Amino acid sequence: MRKSVILLMLAVMTVVTGCDFFRVLAGRPTGKDIDARRVEIMKSEEAALQARLDSIRRAEEKVVADSLAALDSLAAQGVIMTGASRLGGLGADLPAHRYHIITGAFRDRTNASKLADKAVAEGYEAELIECRTGIIAVGLCPSDRIAVTYDALQKLRHESFFPKDSWILLNE
Repeated sequence: MRKSVILLMLAVMTVVTGCDFFRVLAGRPTGKDIDARRVEIMKSEEAALQARLDSIRRAEEKVVADSLAALDSLAAQGVIMTGASRLGGLGADLPAHRYHIITGAFRDRTNASKLADKAVAEGYEAELIECRTGIIAVGLCPSDRIAVTYDALQKLRHESFFPKDSWILLNE
């Protein structure tokens, strides 16, 4: 009977005091300690996520600032940037990128290919852009960012094959 009373008292004590009593005796963390650590981990994860979001926001702001600075520089230098309407509109196959530096526009595909081949031989990416009017334009350094296009334009100005009256095509 004594054993059953002791077992009953241990069972009641376990239910009343919970596992934390035994955890303290064993030197293990209690439920409160575990909850506090869980909150601490969540706060550190939220802080890391916020830091990543802030980094992305700063990078996006820098891209916008670079693009605006490039546009200002282009305008100050008198570089023409216009849409495809300047060439009478683009054909059915639209270019994949938003900006191209147009170095020439030809009615003869052979002449356009020659200029494109010169640019490729110099290490630049060239693309033939067909217009509705039958004109074939040679577009160099295709990009989706105006700042990249501006940097390429600055580099191209030092090339022997690059004509002074080149302009930037805005593919809208």
